[in-house]
Amino acid sequence: MTTLTNWLSPSAMHSLGWTLLHFLWQGTAVAALAAVLMTLCQRASSRYALAVGALGLMLSTPVATFFVLTSSGGASSTSYPVAEAQPTASLNMLERSAVGVSRLSPSLDTLPWLVEAWLLGVAFLSLRSAGGFLLLERERRRHSDPVSNRLLELCQALQRQLGLNRVIRYCECAWLQAPAAIGWFRPIVLLPVTALTGLSDEQLQLVIVHELAHIQRLDPFVNVFQIAVETLLFYHPAVWWLNKRIRTEREHCCDDVAVSLCGNPVEYARALTLMEEWRSAPALAMAVNRGPLSERIVRVLGLKSIGTDTRGMGLTGGLLCLTAALVAGNALLGIAYPRPVVHASQVSLAHFARGAADDAQSTPAPPAPAAKPSPARAQARATPAAAPQTAPQPAASGSYIDGMKAAGIGEVTVDQLIAMKIQGVTPEYVRGLHELGFHPNADELIGMRIQGVTPEYIREVRELGLNPNADQIMAMRIQGVNAGYVRGLKDAGLQPGIDQLISMKIQGVTPEYVRGMHEQGLQPSADELVGMRIQGVTPEYIRDIRALGLKPTAEQFVAMRIQSVTPEYIKALQAAGFKFGIDDVIGARIQGITPEFIERARKHGFQNLSLEKLIHLKQAGILESPADI
Repeated sequence: MTTLTNWLSPSAMHSLGWTLLHFLWQGTAVAALAAVLMTLCQRASSRYALAVGALGLMLSTPVATFFVLTSSGGASSTSYPVAEAQPTASLNMLERSAVGVSRLSPSLDTLPWLVEAWLLGVAFLSLRSAGGFLLLERERRRHSDPVSNRLLELCQALQRQLGLNRVIRYCECAWLQAPAAIGWFRPIVLLPVTALTGLSDEQLQLVIVHELAHIQRLDPFVNVFQIAVETLLFYHPAVWWLNKRIRTEREHCCDDVAVSLCGNPVEYARALTLMEEWRSAPALAMAVNRGPLSERIVRVLGLKSIGTDTRGMGLTGGLLCLTAALVAGNALLGIAYPRPVVHASQVSLAHFARGAADDAQSTPAPPAPAAKPSPARAQARATPAAAPQTAPQPAASGSYIDGMKAAGIGEVTVDQLIAMKIQGVTPEYVRGLHELGFHPNADELIGMRIQGVTPEYIREVRELGLNPNADQIMAMRIQGVNAGYVRGLKDAGLQPGIDQLISMKIQGVTPEYVRGMHEQGLQPSADELVGMRIQGVTPEYIRDIRALGLKPTAEQFVAMRIQSVTPEYIKALQAAGFKFGIDDVIGARIQGITPEFIERARKHGFQNLSLEKLIHLKQAGILESPADI
């Protein structure tokens, strides 16, 4: 049977199979060592450099292993001769162990299947990556437009502040929900419509700087390198873990650049919170909303750092994984390179004793227990206890909590407190709402602040005779119901309620649309206007229908539009000589009475039938062909 490995020589296939097996312990050892070193680093840029270096080492390790195995003729897989005589019990046990190793070697015939499975996995992931690249480029070419001159000037000014002299394109698109950077030699920054309309100017500047930082740091090249390593070494979980750490630290580095250049970490945290709901970006793009959101927000705001205990756990876990990987590697080397068993006639008891002593000396000693802490670590453990005496940090957060309690906000969770602080919920804001009769809880306060509900907006709404509750005021703000919109509807003769106002705004019922209906002689209610707008009943449609001599009501217009009764359809029925009312034409359309069906009936001799008779004829299926039936 022809397989993917037929084009490989047996020695190359054998070396490749052992290389894949050896990387199981090698990759674990490299990842564990990287975890230990990254735990000791304080700066995100240092952790990022270490992680990228470890990934490069992961790629070079199997390459070096393959060449070493190829040059040495591959791992040994031949069985060794069994002793012909057993002069001692100890020698007999040694030889039985060698027999066990020799019996293990036939199972290595599975190496070709292992290599073939690896090649299939590499081919699949390569096709997936290539498809992703092509799809990303196609979307960029078809659905991206240059940004406005004002925004281009802003982007170029930020680029100059970063000292970035490369030629960078800036495009506006609707197929992404968060800004992203793509391209290697000709980079492009994609700015989605959601970001341009949903972020403030300051927030937009921060996220643009974030994307420019990706380009300045050559992150797109590193991202392609990561994808290549994931494709070749996909079967090892350590590769995916290290790549995830690289992407997380990369976002941290770009966050630091954005905050250091533009300042205002609170605004940046708000932007990240908003873009959490916009997570839709290709994996091949450098998007600003990548990485764990809560960790990035807490880090940007400086509310949390890696504690000594956490660092100690990371060091201990990394050292344990490193030790386990080295032990597993030693065991695998023992299987790959078993010691040959010599004939019993050539072995003396003295030789056996000397060999046992040599084995005892060559066996690696177990790793020293990590129970004894270093002086630096002991000092680090003592640091938290002394910290409150030197830097009383809780005072600032306590003053915020006291202010919120004084404003009437009771017990809140830590998450709610952080969210309120990020969104700018101040004691003054809470008191302003209370003065207007609103007493929202913590979650409602956060939602109202996110949507921009201010005491001024509430007063403006109440001056129009409306008295919404917290949920309604947020819905009105989300949908953009403002004083001008309400006054326009009232000037057009409507007095809608709050829920009706929200529904009308959602469906796009404007004062102009209402006046257009009035000009056509209709006086629909608010609910009827919503239904007409949903079904696409326009003043032009009403005018065309009435020009044909029909006078439907608002409800009938909606029913006609639902059934796709067009002016052309009515004209065709009139041209066929039919006289009908509005309900008749709706029923005819429902039953599928078309001009073609009328013509077919007349060709079969059914002349001068009423519309009702034609409907009965259609229902009976008399004129249907066998294929239609």
